[in-house]
This record gives sequence, C-alpha cells and structure tokens, in this order.
Amino acid sequence: MPALRSVCVILNEKSGDHAEGDRRARIAALLDDAGLEAKIIVPDGQRDLEEVARDGLRRSGADILVAAGGDGTIAAVASAAHAEGKPMGVIPQGTFNYFARGLNIPQEMEGAITALATGKLRDMPLGEVNGEVFLNNASLGVYPLILLRRESIYSRWGRSRMAAYWSVLLALFGFRKPLKLRITLDDREMRLRTPLLFVGNSAYQLERFNLDGVDAVRDGKFALFTAKGTSRFDLMRTALKLAGGAAQKGADFDLETAKDITIHMNRRHTLVARDGEKALMQTPIRIRLRDVPLRVMVPEEDEPTE
Repeated sequence: MPALRSVCVILNEKSGDHAEGDRRARIAALLDDAGLEAKIIVPDGQRDLEEVARDGLRRSGADILVAAGGDGTIAAVASAAHAEGKPMGVIPQGTFNYFARGLNIPQEMEGAITALATGKLRDMPLGEVNGEVFLNNASLGVYPLILLRRESIYSRWGRSRMAAYWSVLLALFGFRKPLKLRITLDDREMRLRTPLLFVGNSAYQLERFNLDGVDAVRDGKFALFTAKGTSRFDLMRTALKLAGGAAQKGADFDLETAKDITIHMNRRHTLVARDGEKALMQTPIRIRLRDVPLRVMVPEEDEPTE
C-alpha cells in the first residue's frame, strides 16, 4: 500500500442527486476515521475547477488529490493531478460515475474512502481533446446539444437519471443538420456525414451499453462511433436502442479504432463534449492519449474493468 496519508479533496456539492445532508461534514468525518489528514475545498463556481484543484493541492501539500463529484469534476481533478505529478483518488458523487465504476471504486462514501486509505495505485490511460483531458468520452454533434438541454432541465427539475434521459429526447427533437467531416485515424483518412461522433475511452461505459470496441480500448486505442442515420427519426430510434443495449454496429453506427484521431470540418469552431462538460473548440479537433498515464488509487482487492 502506498504511504499516502494526506489528501486534498475537491468537493462538488452540486454533483448527483444525493440527499444525505451536509456532504462536506460527512466526508470529513469519514476521512478522519480512516486516519487521513484532509483539506476539503468546495469550489464556488467563480474560478476554473482545474485551477482551483491545482492551487488547493499546492497549498495543502497533500500526497493525493481527490475528486468528490461526477465524471466532469473527476476529469478536471484528473487534469490537475496529472499536471502536478500527483496521484488522484475518487469519491463518486455523480449520477452515472462511469470512471469510478470502471475501476471498481465503491459507490458509497464509506467504501470509496476506505479504498483511499487502504488501496493501491494503478496507471490509467489519459485521453485529451485539443489538449483538454477526458476520461470516458468526447463527442461532437448532437450530444453536446443534449448537454445544453440537460442543464436547463436540471435547473428546473433537479438532477436525476430520468431528467438526463428526457434531455436526450428533447435535443433529438431539435436536431437540424448532420456534420460533414474529414477524419484522420492514425495513417488512414475517411470522409462522412453524421449527426454524432462519439469517441470512447472507457471499457466499462462501452460494456454498459453493450457496444463493440472494448478490446480496442483495453489495448490502448480509442473507439470512434459515428451514427448512421441523419434524420430525427433515425437518431431517436438509435438512442432508444442504445438505452436498451440493442444498438448494433453496421445497422445503427459505424465503428473505427485508432490511437490518434484528427477531425477536420468546414467551420472554425465547434462544440465539443467531454465527460459531460462542453466547450467551444477550434478546429481541427485532435484526440490522443497522453504519453504519461494518470495514477489512480483503486481498491486493493479488486481488478478494474478498464
């Protein structure tokens, strides 16, 4: 077990739909019970989350930087930990928690904090899109529009899986025009029109939706999916099949695998989603794995599914 005794926790109190009261106090008590010296930081939303995490890690002098939040929070903290050359830990607090589930990190606070105190460090591949970190996936097209819808639904009805799925349907109803792309996959090139381009870097997430590409991801490649249909009806049918784990390669989407992906389009900027967060990025869009892996604390007794 690594001799890591102090932690700096970045807590996103808005993550997930938890109702257990004061999360900060509960996490602090559990960390203390586990024998870990802790500095807990709750970002106010005014500063960039990665900047807050890096500053907190430096000021605390902690051995490990911990993300307590959903996959978007975890990605920002992962970027900060990687930049500072420190390992990271995870206390899952999101709605889906794909990254944590893929590493068999317990979903309840007690188990996750026990893993922090007694676990082991594991190297994990770290993806980036135009230099920005992502852990599970990055996408262009209709999915970033889904996130825009999701924000408004969450603000009105709260965070839940049902609200997340409803945002998908609303975004598909508002779909207008497919993307026209030229894509370089390692040393190959392809051209296509598609409403959705999705790049997966999580074997767990692909398995969760019964998608191909798991072996490629485990071999250090990305799985690139492009939706075949171009109409709203096609997209809605594919979305429903995907939710039910019945989407099929060839019929509903095309799959390519590569270690380095560059996406060219006939516009200067495009909206890109990564791990549930969205940002306007300059084209072309380049997706690759960083040379140095991310070190993550995982349970001692479990093997991850990544």
